[in-house]
Amino acid sequence: MLYNIHEVQRSWLTTAGAMASMGAEMLSLPGNPFAAMGFAPVMASALDVFAHASAPRGKPSFGLEQIVVDGVAHPVTEAIVQHRPFGNLLRFTHAGLPEGAPRLLMVAPMSGHFATLLRGTLARMMESCEVYITDWADAKMVPIEAGRFDLDDYIDYLVGFLEFIGPGAHVLAVCQPSVPAFAATAIMGAERHACRPATLTMMGGPVDTREAPTSVNDVAMQRSLKWFETSVIATVPLIYPGAGRRVYPGFLQLAGFMAMNLGNHLESHYRMFKHMAAGDDESADASKAFYEEYRSVSDLPAEYYLQTIEHVFQLHSLPKNEFVHRGKRIDLTAITDTALLAIEGERDDISGIGQTKAALHLATALPESKKRYLLAEEVGHYGIFNGGKWRDRIAPVVEDWITRHDRTQLKVVA
Repeated sequence: MLYNIHEVQRSWLTTAGAMASMGAEMLSLPGNPFAAMGFAPVMASALDVFAHASAPRGKPSFGLEQIVVDGVAHPVTEAIVQHRPFGNLLRFTHAGLPEGAPRLLMVAPMSGHFATLLRGTLARMMESCEVYITDWADAKMVPIEAGRFDLDDYIDYLVGFLEFIGPGAHVLAVCQPSVPAFAATAIMGAERHACRPATLTMMGGPVDTREAPTSVNDVAMQRSLKWFETSVIATVPLIYPGAGRRVYPGFLQLAGFMAMNLGNHLESHYRMFKHMAAGDDESADASKAFYEEYRSVSDLPAEYYLQTIEHVFQLHSLPKNEFVHRGKRIDLTAITDTALLAIEGERDDISGIGQTKAALHLATALPESKKRYLLAEEVGHYGIFNGGKWRDRIAPVVEDWITRHDRTQLKVVA
């Protein structure tokens, strides 16, 4: 019922937004006698802001056509190299990379946004690495015949992707996937798997949410798992390929994120309105581009979402050494040669300071020389992996860590 109500509301807003867009265009036409009057630009700007806010959004494209390295532009090649029901593996490369460039698997969050949220992360790392990225599917678009997808499956996907890339690859996990990526590294370490990662970089990830809990953590702890199951899980309606699948809808996730910083979002839209009314299209377009991505959301498989709430935020299974994969407890002491880099933002209001750093303490069998911690000063959650501070201050640290520990092939120890 929840999903059907949303679809009706979305239909109404789409119609209203289309009418607002038409009104804004008419008020801006040079031939319109009212366009020269003082109120016309203000009305047109207000209608345009509403139209942008209410427009329907699908899955964005990465849109990376070229990359500039040392002042030289190179065309970017994007390809799907492995197709799976719940997520494809994409590869990005270009002719400017040196022979034997490090191969990097970027693990995008399955948390309501598409992998394109990491466009800035991808563009920066492409300057020095052949980059692979997890392009998770929108659960409402996956036919129910494809089966379920939970945390065990997520970890299996990461192991499978690393096997495809081959020995010596590096992993960069942004936010939520820090936990399954950490777990997958331990599993592959215990097996002395030839394709276990050479390095694992975790950025703003909830490895141990008992450290500096945020409001996000508090919400997960204040409600029972049954509450989440009955209150936020919905059934995909018949109009989508995944009809009948139980999901955590992306629109609920977006509503939660917006509510957390409602004042900031309202202020951003007001500034957008003022920029448009003043004819500052460049500033207005920058805000539009951000929200175009931010409002593009996807649904999560219910079993994956509920297990994440239970094991990551409520039971703290991984830091307690109680996390089980396919019936077998994950042993974090099995990480003995994968170099770990933990990065946190000083102003991160999603993953508090210490939550990602905890991974370094949990990998007790790993030499200290293979551990590093970076606290990015004056950086919030989004700024860890996007924007100027990411490009100029954080990415060089990641690149250096990868370079220092890069190997073309891991030596398997019997």
